Amino acid sequence: MSEPVRNIGRRPPGSHYSPLPSTLSRITGPGVLVAWLFLGFGILAEEVLEGDTTKFDLAVMSALRASDPDYPIGPPWLQEAARDVTSVGSVVFLGFVLLAGVVYLLLIHKRALAIWMAVAVVGGELLGTILKLSFNRPRPEIPHVTRVFTASFPSGHAMLSAIAFLTVGALLSHANQELRLKAYFMSIAVFLTVAVAISRVYLAVHYPTDVLAGWCIGSGWAILCWTVAVWFQERSKRGLAT
Repeated sequence: MSEPVRNIGRRPPGSHYSPLPSTLSRITGPGVLVAWLFLGFGILAEEVLEGDTTKFDLAVMSALRASDPDYPIGPPWLQEAARDVTSVGSVVFLGFVLLAGVVYLLLIHKRALAIWMAVAVVGGELLGTILKLSFNRPRPEIPHVTRVFTASFPSGHAMLSAIAFLTVGALLSHANQELRLKAYFMSIAVFLTVAVAISRVYLAVHYPTDVLAGWCIGSGWAILCWTVAVWFQERSKRGLAT
């Protein structure tokens, strides 16, 4: 009588399990989301160029200045608060956020992630500048309560806020195992991104479609950069395992 086979399903000695299928499954979902966000930006840009969004943009802008065309609705303190919020999405403030994030990563010996974070944010700024120069959409013809220096489409504040805050939020979430903390960090990142974008429309320095386009391209860029960073990290782990 033959002995029962005991090694069915076991890997031969010296073989290694490849986490490639798991890695692919982790980047497929974000990859699809990035594709949809970039597609949404493309569709929105086409509609803006054809003037099909003008009615929507003007309706929203008019609703925010129903009482006096020269000033947004609400008391003076709300206008001042909006200026404070919009400064959170400025290049200067986000530069401080980037510097703090890079220094933190260097302190915990994550040099590759530090470099990648800098590349993501600086690359996003360059991408936004190129898009602004390409579309060259004029700013809303409404009195501004804050100064502007560049074209309108897409919103640089909305785009850079999405890139910087979502990247930092993903980084902090990745560094913590508790689901509550992950949700907290990402909620703060999304809240800051939305608040900055709304302040731009409220202050009449951007059309609503500028902000939507900034969200699409900024979020897509942030997710793309983070997905590539995770892929490289998993690849380096596989290299060490072998």
